[in-house]
Amino acid sequence: MSSNAPAETPQKYLGHLRSAAPGFELDGERLAQYLQGRIAGFRGPLSISQFDGGQSNPTYKLTAPGGMYVLRRRPPGVLLASAHAVDREFRVISALFGVGFPVPEPLHLCLDESVIGSQFYVMRFVSGRVFWDCSMPDLSAAERAEVFDSVNATLAQLHSHDPERLGLHGFGRPTGYFERQIRRWSRQYEASCSEDIPEMEKLIAWLPTAVPPDDGRCSVIHGDFSFHNVLIQPTSGCVAAVVDWELSTLGHPLGDLTYHLMEWYRPAGVDLRGTLRGRDLKRLGIPTLEEYVARYCERTGAELPATLPFYRAFNLFRFAAIAQGVASRAAAGNAAASNATALGARVRPLAAAGWEEALAAGAG
Repeated sequence: MSSNAPAETPQKYLGHLRSAAPGFELDGERLAQYLQGRIAGFRGPLSISQFDGGQSNPTYKLTAPGGMYVLRRRPPGVLLASAHAVDREFRVISALFGVGFPVPEPLHLCLDESVIGSQFYVMRFVSGRVFWDCSMPDLSAAERAEVFDSVNATLAQLHSHDPERLGLHGFGRPTGYFERQIRRWSRQYEASCSEDIPEMEKLIAWLPTAVPPDDGRCSVIHGDFSFHNVLIQPTSGCVAAVVDWELSTLGHPLGDLTYHLMEWYRPAGVDLRGTLRGRDLKRLGIPTLEEYVARYCERTGAELPATLPFYRAFNLFRFAAIAQGVASRAAAGNAAASNATALGARVRPLAAAGWEEALAAGAG
């Protein structure tokens, strides 16, 4: 599969469209009747296809005579507490769209589960390219440099917005981000784990004891800021839209930055998105981790602390817990992506890599 999704592919998710998976079908006639009059210019009939991906909330392309749209819904079945909150996604993209941040235009939120069987929202189609492979092998060095710089600037822009001015009061607590995240993902992991992974247990015990002092910084946190969640314009290297806000909250911007930096430091073989670790970055036209961070700091006025191993350990642990949750939903039959089951096999190596970073940070 090419890492460069075709320009007509809306939103994220591997770039492959298919018929809805069993259990994820939508009643197109009922949905079209519901949306008519609720979205300006909308009229049926609808053609519906599902993205092969969207590990969190099943995502569909809606094609109608009046235009193209994208629908995100809560998955069916029993879900982990606080997960898949499409109303939160809709709230944050509405706030960001209002200040010109690159997100798809939010059009309608439906909390009535009787319409399609779960809560959902609809947003405008955005043309863009998706680079699933973070090394972007289809691009030239100059094109990669342009994409990386635009993504860096977009993350810096996100973290420069005052949540209060965005109208996001109460969207999350402004302090204690890492402590909350460690507690949340420890609970989620323990609720969905299917085998004993000692490194995860060690991380669950060690991470709360090693959180660096909170410096009071607070911003909107995307929660899964990665190249595969950023649409790049079809004819340039500029960001067209950031998608998949299911994990968004308020918190410390280092959470987003150091998660995004996993593109550089995650081990090979633990993620289909690949890794920049060990690659000839100069030849590829890709900045080093240090150069990328320096440019972000120039844009935000922030400084990166010396405690990077803690953040690396934290993010690898968090990603392992997320992967375990997706694998658990696949086992229960309510995960949307065709590769969801395979994620379970990555939990152990992610945990092992996280514990190595913890040891580098001083864990005993």
